[in-house]
Parts: sequence; structure tokens; C-alpha cells
Amino acid sequence: MIAYLLRRVPSAVAVLFGASVLIFLLLRLVPGDPATILAGPDATPATVAAIRHQLGLDRSIPAQYLSWLHGVVTGDLGRSYLIGGQISELIGRGLANTLVLTLSALSLAVVVSLALSVSAVLFDRRWLNAVVAAINTVAVAVPAFVTSVLLVLLFAVVIPVLPAGGIPPDGFLAHPDITVQYLLLPSVCLALPVTAALTRFLTEALRTELRQPYVLTARALGIPHGRIVTRGALRNALPTMLTVLGIQTGQLLGGAVLVEAAFAWPGIGELIEQGISRRDYPVVQALLLFSVAVFVAIQLVTDVVHASLDPRIRIGGRA
Repeated sequence: MIAYLLRRVPSAVAVLFGASVLIFLLLRLVPGDPATILAGPDATPATVAAIRHQLGLDRSIPAQYLSWLHGVVTGDLGRSYLIGGQISELIGRGLANTLVLTLSALSLAVVVSLALSVSAVLFDRRWLNAVVAAINTVAVAVPAFVTSVLLVLLFAVVIPVLPAGGIPPDGFLAHPDITVQYLLLPSVCLALPVTAALTRFLTEALRTELRQPYVLTARALGIPHGRIVTRGALRNALPTMLTVLGIQTGQLLGGAVLVEAAFAWPGIGELIEQGISRRDYPVVQALLLFSVAVFVAIQLVTDVVHASLDPRIRIGGRA
């Protein structure tokens, strides 16, 4: 397993290096000058030039990139131009809130998708399949910002039973019941498209497994249908779900930008929005590269777990 993981590391490093180059260059193509914004509308050209020199923006693009890459490798992400403070501290504060929201949404998506997929295959009723398909279609078709507005209107305005946004004032661990209230709406909003994707793929994987010869043998031996589904087919279908789960976990980070903005959740998504709107290059490029690194790490973990469940992957990789 360690040898399999080591073979995957070089490609992950190459992806991170390529992403760093693209992120750095693309942000330089965005209209707007951070020095002009920082100096203010009434600043003289000399003042703007002095700020550009102080920020290092008057150096060549390769020199700026190498300086930034050296800081990333050494852990010094620098300071924010306009938001203020060390970028590592800003990311640390936002990351804790984003992780709480993302893990809550991911847990909700996994539990609901398992329940829907196993129920659809276990009972195999036409009306149940139609309901599951309708839920999946709506969850995928409706954008996250529309879902967030509808949930806030329904459960915070029309029926005021849940807070419209923000985080628990006393922290997440002080009052678990209050924490659940603050987490419920954004977690549901973020989990809906992930639940739909997991349910669709897991249901098809279960139905494929039920057509395999070992299932026919189990039925001939008189093993109950429920036991075949939950102990046989589900275990063999899990690698497919894990692959989709890894991809969807990366997409959760992208969806968190809109959801955190809609629910005033002070996480990584809100920090990215602030950095983009204020042309704060160091913050945006650090957060984008961090998002890519998280996605690559998730893919590595998914591949390792997948390989541990299916030895054919390790054998094929060795060949």
C-alpha cells in the first residue's frame, strides 16, 4: 500500500505546481491594481508607485512568482494587502468554520444517500424509485444560492424556527443544541447536490452487483434478500461510492463559497469572496492553491481507500 501511495505522489506534486503557475498568472490578468485600490482614489502617481514598490508589484512576473512560491514552500504566505493580517492566520480562522460546515454537510449527504439507495434497491417499488429520482433531479437542478434563499425564507422568515445565518455566538462546543440550529440550514443546502450524486451512483452500483453470479448463488442458498443487499452487494458497491465521494468532497469546497456568503458563515468561502472583491492577490492565490491542495489530498486518500477495498487496483498499478 505504501508503494502504491508513493507512485501517486509525483503526479500530485505536478498538479500542485501546475495549479500554482495557473493561479498566479490568471490573477494577474484580472482588471484592477491592488496598489491603486490600497492608495485610494485621490493618491498621486508617486504614492501609487511607492506602494507598488513596497508590495513588490514593480518586479517582473517570474520574480514575483518565485518569491511567492518560496513563501508557500517555507510556510510564509505573507500579509494581506487590504483585508489585513497574516494570511496564514486568516486561513486558520476561516478553515475551522469551513471544516465544521463541510463535515456536517458530508455526513448528512452520506447518511441520506445510503438510506435512499439501499431503500430503493431493497424494496424496489416503482413509486419509491420515482420519488428518489425526483429528489435527485431537484437537488441537482436547483442552484445552491436559490436553495439557500428558499430555506431562509421558509425556516427563518415564514416559520421562524432556525437562525437565518451566522455561527453560534459561544462557539460550536458550548451548546450543541444551539450549534445544530445554526448548522442545519447551510448543511442541508450544501449537502443536497452531493446527496443526489451519491444516491444516483450508489443505486446503480447496487443494482449492478445484484446481477452478479454470486447473488444468484446466494439466492439459491436461501439467503434473505435484505442480507444480500446490506452485507454483500453494498460492500462491493462501496468503492464506486468512495470514488464519487472524493470528487464530491472537492466540489463541496466550491459550493461552500456561495453557501457561506448566503448564510454569513465566516469561513474560507467568505474569505475568498472578500479577497476577489478587493483585488487582494496574496489572499486569493493562497486560498485557491490551498483549495487545490485539499482536493488533491482528498483524491489521494480516496485512491488509497479504494485500493485497500479492491486489491485489483494495486495489482494493476504494479503491472
